[in-house]
Amino acid sequence: MLTFLGDGLAQTCNGVNRRDFLQVGTLGAIGFGLPEYLAAAESHKVDPTKSNRSAIMIFNLGAPSQLDTFDMKPDAPLEVRGPFSPIPTNAPGMMLSEILPKHAQIADKISLVRSCFHRGAAVHDAGWQIMQTGRQFQGGVNTPHAGSVAGYMLGRKSDLPPHVVLPETMGRGGGNLPNGQAGGFLGKAHDPFALMADPSQPNFKVPDLLPPESLGSVRIDRRRRMRELVDQSVAKFESSESAKMMDEHFASAYRLMTSTQARDAFDLSAEPQAVRERYGMNRFGQCCLLARRLVEAGVRFVTINTFLTVFDEITWDIHGSKPFTSIEGMKNIVAPMYDQGYSALIEDLAQRGMLGDTLVCNLAEFGRTPKVNPAGGRDHWPGCFTVGFAGGGVQGGRVVGASDPIGAVPADRPTEPPEVIATIFHALGLSLDQHLPGPAGRPFPLVDIGFREIQELF
Repeated sequence: MLTFLGDGLAQTCNGVNRRDFLQVGTLGAIGFGLPEYLAAAESHKVDPTKSNRSAIMIFNLGAPSQLDTFDMKPDAPLEVRGPFSPIPTNAPGMMLSEILPKHAQIADKISLVRSCFHRGAAVHDAGWQIMQTGRQFQGGVNTPHAGSVAGYMLGRKSDLPPHVVLPETMGRGGGNLPNGQAGGFLGKAHDPFALMADPSQPNFKVPDLLPPESLGSVRIDRRRRMRELVDQSVAKFESSESAKMMDEHFASAYRLMTSTQARDAFDLSAEPQAVRERYGMNRFGQCCLLARRLVEAGVRFVTINTFLTVFDEITWDIHGSKPFTSIEGMKNIVAPMYDQGYSALIEDLAQRGMLGDTLVCNLAEFGRTPKVNPAGGRDHWPGCFTVGFAGGGVQGGRVVGASDPIGAVPADRPTEPPEVIATIFHALGLSLDQHLPGPAGRPFPLVDIGFREIQELF
């Protein structure tokens, strides 16, 4: 947690606790003030016509059943097609499930890729990793999240962090693997900022961004001046790399915590109640609204976790029996919440003229088994599933690729995770032929060799 009042953690050579005046807890993990953020656009290949682009990644943790949502098979046997019926949408030829009626009303603004698959294990966190980074976790190499790469390559646009995760990073997935929501080999400095709060709760505040009420701007400025006096007396310590890093964190933390722009961006109370209710007065709906406000304020990349774990809460993980979700639970709880929040986000972005410069992508770790299991649910299935895109230059109302008659494998235009990540980078204006500073200082391709964006979407 970021606080001005914590105990000092680093000592200068004369014994003074440098952070007696400012403790920066999580800021060390998000790299405020790093030169890569401030000058990245000058050193990387970026399409200048897309310099204002942002992205919102909605990660449908738990994995929706493609057969019950976006890729229905009404002519398949009952044990495959499931209990729901397809409904028409406002996009010619695109049919969606009856449990997503609000999606049907905005289908002309979204496009679906129904032929996504991956070669990773059918384990939640393995899928989280590969779908958010474009690569499997192998040989100890932890590839950075797409949002962390975007922040590194593009830099910040405002006082706010370049990559924010709402409401917090993912929890356990059962496989004891990295979840993909980190800076990876780019370092802790490029981890996303995690909100760590539920924006749907009364009196919602952001504990790690805004200063305590007891510490006003005058006291903050006084502590800054006191710190400068201490710095003048510890020249030896100040020459170290650790001290330089702390200086960068301090400057950016000070700027952020005294920023009206940052304070306003996280202030959901500024939204009309009708707008908040349109999104849904629940965690996911208010995260979608907050994501719109953050993008509006200049955040490059926002990741929304629809859920936090597949344990102890109702999610898309519809195995059919406790402790997991039943198909009825998906119909009555999960789908309505998701349908409302997502459709409100797309409509709001469009009405504000922001959708063209904001890519909204909907991902998941895998799909679900073609056949309903004995418990009435569906199990893990990386063999075929659907991902969605809207805005950011994507043409709406399109369906790319197709699955076979039972939704088990791609039948047309197979699409792998590197292509999904490449599509995000392409929409943000990044040249896909660039390299990142990889492990041991070796150049690391931005996207796996041989993979490009899903061109049919643009």
